[in-house]
Amino acid sequence: MTEQQKSPHDLPDVSGLTIGILGGTGDQGKGLARRFALAGHQVVIGSRKAERAQEAADDLGADLPVRGAANAEAAGQADVVIVAVPWEGHRATLESVRAELAGKIVVDCVNPLGFEKGKGAYALPVEEGSAAEQAAAVLPDSRVVAAFHHVSAKLLLDPGVGEMELDVLVLGNDREATDTVQALAARIPGMRGVWGGRLHNAHQIEAFTANLISINRRYKAHAGLRITDV
Repeated sequence: MTEQQKSPHDLPDVSGLTIGILGGTGDQGKGLARRFALAGHQVVIGSRKAERAQEAADDLGADLPVRGAANAEAAGQADVVIVAVPWEGHRATLESVRAELAGKIVVDCVNPLGFEKGKGAYALPVEEGSAAEQAAAVLPDSRVVAAFHHVSAKLLLDPGVGEMELDVLVLGNDREATDTVQALAARIPGMRGVWGGRLHNAHQIEAFTANLISINRRYKAHAGLRITDV
């Protein structure tokens, strides 16, 4: 640790970072955009079409610091980029913005899941091991972190929910990058970022989303996670 950082709870100041969200037209991406904008961050929503991205930004309200752009522009303008695209378009999206993401922290929150009638959600096999590891393979010059997998899009978008009341597991191989993402999570009221291991454990985190979906369906809830004794 550096002299300034005395414990895992001492995290960097990230208040001035601009956040890009690829897949920001979907509910999860749009919800994260809303929460980070409410926390005072400049947010750039990315989409394949700039018009769709701007529509999503406009939906969040003119009073929030959110704008829309094509994916490459959003990736280029942001300090930290969150990937919230559908699994089916994950690899192609990352390949299309590889140059713009070089040297940047890329936060992958994609869950490779399938759905079967009568059986519900289940984890899909990924050749690289997980979506986050696929991102690291596609983006060798980026600092890939896995986080924000278990955050309810409905709660993120609900204006009646002031605090999120959950922990975000943050995984990665770059300590400075994971500290930054933990600090970003803490910018959202009620949320806390907790280091959850190195990137090769991301498959467990992504797959657990299927269990949360089952919990939510049974109990008609929007369940998240809390880590005890930390």
